[in-house]
Amino acid sequence: MLINQPLLFQIQTKRVFPKPFLKWAGGKTQLLDQLTELFPKNISRYCEPFMGSAAVFWHIFSLREKEKIDFSLARLTDANAELVNAYCVVRDDVKALIEILLAHRKNHNKEYYYKIRALRLNGLSNIERAARFIYLNKTCFNGLYRVNRSGQFNVPMGSYKDPAIFDEDELMTASQALQNVELEVSDFRDTLQWAQAGDFIYLDPPYVPVSKTSSFTSYTEKPFGEREQKELFSLFCELDNLGCKVMLSNSWVDSMLELYKGFTCIEVKAPRAINSNSEKRGKISELVVINYAP
Repeated sequence: MLINQPLLFQIQTKRVFPKPFLKWAGGKTQLLDQLTELFPKNISRYCEPFMGSAAVFWHIFSLREKEKIDFSLARLTDANAELVNAYCVVRDDVKALIEILLAHRKNHNKEYYYKIRALRLNGLSNIERAARFIYLNKTCFNGLYRVNRSGQFNVPMGSYKDPAIFDEDELMTASQALQNVELEVSDFRDTLQWAQAGDFIYLDPPYVPVSKTSSFTSYTEKPFGEREQKELFSLFCELDNLGCKVMLSNSWVDSMLELYKGFTCIEVKAPRAINSNSEKRGKISELVVINYAP
């Protein structure tokens, strides 16, 4: 006699992986597939001295969760104190941050934007500073981060009809991924103070301008110019001598190709979104330099 057995359904919960919660000029989201092919096979620590939107970290963290890569620790640093503070608050006080972001989203309009932009940081708590940073980032023109010589954010409001500002689930997922990650306000020159053999260090500095109108280097009150690019090259060489595995991104321009000619220079294609003329937006060549065999 046949007995009807109940059908058993296995409910699979889709895993959610972290992704950038900030807009950032030069973010690497569109290049991740190309960069992944160039990652070293064995990593002890992952380090990123110009973290920006941390797109590469989120991606490499997700690869570790999928057991496609392995590393024990991660260290993210940046010279932009407001950026680092935002990550620290997302890691340590995400629920309190979300409460303030809800108020920003509710009150957003042109007058409110410029009121928040004009706030002086020394009168705000770390959580309020982080909420201000994220709010301005998601509502300003093109998500740019630019400051004047006094360090005051000065990007005008963007023309978004209904900016999302934040996604609660994204922030909660990012908070979980940042647990046990070392975060520090630090100049790239300080990298040698903690770098060690076996580290995978990804350097993503402000790019060398490809034209006179494409220079976005004022991410802090200290511009990143030719001298800093040469100092970064010296750091690359010292990290190489130390036994670190180093990857660097920059513009595909003659000066950079000449500077890094002693290492492996690879051309990748990146979409260019920041241009006032939409007809000039498209894929451009970018430089990736590595000192190891991928």
